[in-house]
Amino acid sequence: MSDISRRSFLKFGACVAGGLCASEALGEAAAPRETAARPALTTVLPYPRLKLAHATQLKTGVELRLTYPDKESPISLLKLGKKAINGIGPDADIVAYSRLCSHMGGSLNFRPSAGEFQCPLHYARFDAAKSGLIIIGQATDNLPQIQLHMDRKGDIYAVGILGLVYGRRANILG
Repeated sequence: MSDISRRSFLKFGACVAGGLCASEALGEAAAPRETAARPALTTVLPYPRLKLAHATQLKTGVELRLTYPDKESPISLLKLGKKAINGIGPDADIVAYSRLCSHMGGSLNFRPSAGEFQCPLHYARFDAAKSGLIIIGQATDNLPQIQLHMDRKGDIYAVGILGLVYGRRANILG
C-alpha cells in the first residue's frame, strides 16, 4: 500500500505536465530568431518556386491535379472562368488549393458546376473563388491556397502556401 493519496498523485501529475509545457514554451521563446514581419492571420513560409503548368494547359472548370511542395501534398490547379480572390492570369481566374480537407485530411473533389471543393468524409464545402472559404461543414479553417505566379510566357509557378496544410504542425518541408 502506498502513502500517497489520489489527490496528491493528481496534483503531482498536473505539476509535472505544467512544467513540461512551460519548459517547451520558454525554450521556443528564448531561441533567437531573425524573421521578417508577416501579416497577421496568414501562414506563409518560403517554399521552392516550382513550375506547375502553362496557361494553355488549363481548361475552364477542369482541375489539374498536381503536388506541391512535396509528393505528399496533393493540390488542384484550376481556371475558374470568373475572377477569384488571389487569382492570376489575364482574367484573375487561375487558382490552386491543397486537396486535403482542413478538417480531417480527406481527399477533396472539385465540383465545377458549383465552383467548390467537397470533402467525401463529412461533406465540408469550400468556395474556390473566395480563397477557399468554408461554405459549410465541420472544418474550422479555410482551404490552404497555393500562391501562384505567372510569367510573361504564361508559365504558372507555385511560390508558397496561404494557410496550414492538413497534417503539418507548420508549413515547413522535411
